Amino acid sequence: MTTVEDRSLPAVAVLGAGSMGGAILQGLVVSGLPTGGITATNRTRAKADALAGLAGVTSVALEEQPSGNTDAAGSAGIILVGVKPAMVPDLLSEIRPALRPGAVVVSLAAGVTIATFESVLGEGARVLRSMPNTPAVVGKAVTGLAAGAGADADDVAMVTRLFETVGAVLQVPEEQIDPLSTISGSGPAYVFLLVEALASAAVGKGFTPEQARLMAEQTFIGASALLDASGEEAAELRRRVTSPKGTTERAVAVLQGAHLDALFAEATDAALARARELAAGA
Repeated sequence: MTTVEDRSLPAVAVLGAGSMGGAILQGLVVSGLPTGGITATNRTRAKADALAGLAGVTSVALEEQPSGNTDAAGSAGIILVGVKPAMVPDLLSEIRPALRPGAVVVSLAAGVTIATFESVLGEGARVLRSMPNTPAVVGKAVTGLAAGAGADADDVAMVTRLFETVGAVLQVPEEQIDPLSTISGSGPAYVFLLVEALASAAVGKGFTPEQARLMAEQTFIGASALLDASGEEAAELRRRVTSPKGTTERAVAVLQGAHLDALFAEATDAALARARELAAGA
């Protein structure tokens, strides 16, 4: 039987608790999952103050406490690195001397490889690379998680528990992190674009922008909730809505005729190409 102690986490440090790091931090707090303490760092007092009211969180402003990253990392068992990708090597060099034996370092930085982390932290470093998406803010993220050679099964299970506080977790080899980012990472933008397009079509049919937004947004929200609650495949739910020789069938035929599957393949291929350019420093 799994006990509370089995699921608890060691002390957690979030270095660079910006939008994504802050979302994960808040999800962890709201979940009530026991930890050995949580410390978050940000460059300015204003950003630190935004997290200072969270229960059990020590929020540090680096402009006032320059050693904040090192202090936080040195007292943590899990260190989330949420600074901008270009800042990662310098941050890792800064915290390396302070890391505890067995500390697990988790990247939130898009495009920064495990090899980059290991090259700075040294051989045997326990490193995982993550790719959460923006619905983490509302606890509905999909997070891709890839482990470096130094991370064992217990490390992966522990970090998985952390990210499950903000949604679902998918464990993948690192070579699939960039392809995953083109689906779940960029995916919210695709959905928002479809909502925009449907709302625009509604305006074209004489509805006000407010009415169009309500219809488009609530249709996507409702359909997503139905998909989640039913446990059915999307294709099956689509078939149930699409009555033979009905209006929806006619509309879906137009969309399928536009080869949406090929269009999404092309779009995600373009995103993947750009991810590889960024990883190469282009």
